[in-house]
Amino acid sequence: MQRIRNQIVLAAILFIAATPATYAADHPLDHFFSHVHSYEASFDQVVLDSGMNVVQQSSGRLYLERPNRFRWDYDKPYKQHIVGDGKHIWVYDVDLAQVTVRSMHGGLANTPATLLAGTGNLEKNFRIKEMGRQGKLDWVQMIPRNKDGGFEDIRVGFEGTKLRQLDMIDGLGQTTRVILRDGHENRKIGKKRFTFTVPKGVDVVRQ
Repeated sequence: MQRIRNQIVLAAILFIAATPATYAADHPLDHFFSHVHSYEASFDQVVLDSGMNVVQQSSGRLYLERPNRFRWDYDKPYKQHIVGDGKHIWVYDVDLAQVTVRSMHGGLANTPATLLAGTGNLEKNFRIKEMGRQGKLDWVQMIPRNKDGGFEDIRVGFEGTKLRQLDMIDGLGQTTRVILRDGHENRKIGKKRFTFTVPKGVDVVRQ
């Protein structure tokens, strides 16, 4: 459970908080990080071990809005909501009737997300390499210069300028893969989507 939370928070901040690198205006990285201010999509997430065997599978819908607001609603295999309101990260496990809350800064400490959320550009925080086309997607590899976050390799797949897939590989060779579908860029998202109210009778754990 905790593993999924850490991975998904990283993915969310990667989408919403990065500042653009010095790429050409038509580069998909520049398009997404410079011109996409809000984003929503359905997602399928799978965790693979070093032998590429499936360890976990989940799905749901995500909503992102710069700066620092996001929501991941897991529908399967269990209900879970992860909400970033700009100051805090709320993780609500419906079946456990428990909410975990932490500061956004503290919740992202020592991860590549911290680098992306700060000032500067992608090239300062990552070694970026074009990987070419594989099937329908054009891939970019992002190697964190700071290894403290646990991920050694992040790969982003685009179809044209549209973000389609994110692969995050940790030091043990485990891959978290997020496949996006039915995505919409710069669609207005209501503020309530990024506000979390603790349900009555639910335990709250502060970290």
